[in-house]
Amino acid sequence: MYVVATAGHVDHGKSALVRALTGMEPDRWAEEKRRGMTLDLGFAWARLPVGEVAFVDVPGHERFVPTMLAGIGPVPAVLFVVAADGGWMPQSTEHLDALDALGVRHGVLAVTRSDLADPGPALAAARERLARTSLGGALPALAVSAATGAGLDELRAALDGMLAALPVPAADEPVRLWVDRAFTIRGSGTVVTGTLGAGTLRVGDELSLDGTPVAVRGLQSLERSVSAIVGTARVAVNLRGLPVSAVGRGAALVTPGAWTFASVLDVAVTAADLPAELTLHAGSAAVPARVRQLGDAAARLTLRRPLPLHVGDRMLLRDPGRHAVAAGVRVLDVDPPPLRRRGAAADRAKLLAGIDAKPDGAAELARRGSIQASRLRAMGVPAPPAAVRAGDWLVDPDQAARWRAALVRAVAEHAAAHPLEHGLPVEAARQRLGLPDARIIAALLALRAEPAPGAPGPVSSAERAPGDGAELVLRDGRIVGAAGVGLPAEIRAGVEAVRADLAGTPFLAPEAYRLAELDLGRRELAAAVRAGALLRVADGIYLLPGADDAAAAVLAGLPQPFTLSEARRALGTTRRVAVPLLELLDARGHTRRGPDDRRTIVAGQD
Repeated sequence: MYVVATAGHVDHGKSALVRALTGMEPDRWAEEKRRGMTLDLGFAWARLPVGEVAFVDVPGHERFVPTMLAGIGPVPAVLFVVAADGGWMPQSTEHLDALDALGVRHGVLAVTRSDLADPGPALAAARERLARTSLGGALPALAVSAATGAGLDELRAALDGMLAALPVPAADEPVRLWVDRAFTIRGSGTVVTGTLGAGTLRVGDELSLDGTPVAVRGLQSLERSVSAIVGTARVAVNLRGLPVSAVGRGAALVTPGAWTFASVLDVAVTAADLPAELTLHAGSAAVPARVRQLGDAAARLTLRRPLPLHVGDRMLLRDPGRHAVAAGVRVLDVDPPPLRRRGAAADRAKLLAGIDAKPDGAAELARRGSIQASRLRAMGVPAPPAAVRAGDWLVDPDQAARWRAALVRAVAEHAAAHPLEHGLPVEAARQRLGLPDARIIAALLALRAEPAPGAPGPVSSAERAPGDGAELVLRDGRIVGAAGVGLPAEIRAGVEAVRADLAGTPFLAPEAYRLAELDLGRRELAAAVRAGALLRVADGIYLLPGADDAAAAVLAGLPQPFTLSEARRALGTTRRVAVPLLELLDARGHTRRGPDDRRTIVAGQD
């Protein structure tokens, strides 16, 4: 389905033209028919070769401009009407200004009442004015007469061609239906209508209407019941769980969690020196807004009530006192930072001057450093594939590298200040780095894994600090150095001496006197074990990390099962070491001890 809104000055024949095209009466109220003037939104439809086309007929009188904006706000195409016997008029200008502010690019110009006056002058004047707007000068333009039918076939053909060129909305987009009518049907309950711009509505959907959970009880489109409808389409939605008194024009029916309900937003504007108080028109909503200019091309809007918005949304600001469109706006940020400190507004203006309103996940993440993926999705911004992920959190790769380097320094500084303490607690690290979530710590530690061949790592080798590779690990809720990184120099020197002693005899643990010579007492040895620099086999028995796996590999080469004596000789060690080492292998599942005290390597171990 396609949806087209009318636009143009009052009494220029918009409703008569819709009536002639569709055979339906768009004016719904008796007062409209009595006065011969459209007062509210009207609806009619017809079938063209391109498909079904729904028309939203808008009032043209200056008193009803907010109603007109509610009709054209969600609609992608326009039938712009100028009367041959009236020519260009004030509301022609305001309607065109509104369309231009909203960035409407698709339309047809129809000069009506061609049977009453020469349409040439009106056609030429309208073409000239439209050429300076988003509609451009190439749109189809023709003269018609609703009274005689002249030009109607040509108008249908022009509409058909224009609609065929419209971009196709995505069926999987999140739903946002701006409500333009709400009423009650006896036995059915609350019904809301609007123009579905994109996405899919289905019977049974759980949605949100301005924050209130609702369920779709039924759907109609063009007075036909349907089980599902894809935008663009005119749709009536029967809602369960909401009284009609709780909803009106300007409300929005949305996919939960897919939109940011923003009351403060930064926007690009098409005019400078805006008044401090204006009305923001978004979809069918009209909300008073306080305007704070940020440079010549941007502004911060503070709304009286929040609206469901995405980055890139087009809206307009109107000055109701002057009866004029003040500016077109395009959303740059639906969740901007507060401007509290001195100079913050000037800095923000500079940043906004370099932002494109097109949603860009990588740029958005780079500006923020980190953000939850669900929050980014609600902003209408795609998640960048290069982001570092930690649960629902996304971290900019450059920010992750900076945080990783800061974490290395924090662990080293903590170890220097508390040499015998078991590493830096995770929560202390989070606070020290100013991380929004402790889960990011694990992602930062994982950054040190080597990338695939030919793939760039998150931090280049030139940026790595000495000892900063995969050295930081998480143990018992604390971050420690995996190979003695962060140990005090005197303990690290003792560990290196033990490492040298074990170089040729890896299972011959140093005696107590040797450990004493190296100033490795109980507290020092415990710190080395916590840092992953030594393996504690038993009290007083210390080997290098991985010695248990290495011992299992050696013992796998013996005839199975084997005795303690055979194991001691194979390992080249003493009974003092062999007994607790075999007990450790038993505990870790490398070996199985039989009733005769002989052992067997467990299958799968080597």
